[in-house]
Amino acid sequence: MATQDVSPTLKLLEKSEKISQGAEAKIYRAQLHPTPFTSESNSDGENVLLKYRFHKQYRHPTLDASLTKSRVAGEARAIIKCLRSGVNVPGIRMVDAAEGVLGIEWIEGKSVRFLLGGGAEDEGDIVEDADAAKDEDEVTEVKEEDLLKEYGVSADVVMEMIGTELAKMHQADIVHGDLTTSNMMLRHPASPKGLQLVLIDFGLAYISTLIEDKAVDIYVLERAFSSTHPASEGLFAGVLKAYEKKMGKDWAAILRRLEDVRLRGRKRSMVG
Repeated sequence: MATQDVSPTLKLLEKSEKISQGAEAKIYRAQLHPTPFTSESNSDGENVLLKYRFHKQYRHPTLDASLTKSRVAGEARAIIKCLRSGVNVPGIRMVDAAEGVLGIEWIEGKSVRFLLGGGAEDEGDIVEDADAAKDEDEVTEVKEEDLLKEYGVSADVVMEMIGTELAKMHQADIVHGDLTTSNMMLRHPASPKGLQLVLIDFGLAYISTLIEDKAVDIYVLERAFSSTHPASEGLFAGVLKAYEKKMGKDWAAILRRLEDVRLRGRKRSMVG
């Protein structure tokens, strides 16, 4: 393909730093050039994370283009809906659905999985923070006192933050679809926005008012805790306590459905 035929978005990818690659997307760190509307304090441009849903050779080109465009647009819509509802998620910086690229705010911080001693990400996982990715390759355990020292919070406070953000997301009728501690970032307190729990990676998110879908979302996170963080029952109880407080009267129905989902999950485990 001639150089002049390459879109500006793909040219940006070529100049960007590739961080990781999953089954569905490649992740890059890029810098958006300042514009006439950019403040002088940000004259060097802004670091952004680019999520590139690359073309799948095994799919028919027309179908592949349609699916890619739909999924990029869907993820952007979910993030925007969260932003409008006050959920802590990365800001949208650019959307090129035709090329399969979503650009979001770069989060200065580390994943909750890393901070709670979950170790390195699974092979092939998408890691949305370069520094965290490098650290997680080298460190397999982080003690809670280290978390306290660097971020000024305890694990209990982080659990409360998770439960609150999860409730805000569900109140906006957004179901994440892939809740794990890898898909949660703790923004560093020294960053301009201060300490925040930020939900990331909305590639499987969708809009739903169904109690069942929200209960399954919670169950997925509960299973992620049990598999990634040993002896995490007490930690997850803190998530549910904060979620209950934020959800108010809606919690009772979700809890009943969550218990049903747990029962179905146990039965599947027994049957294999």
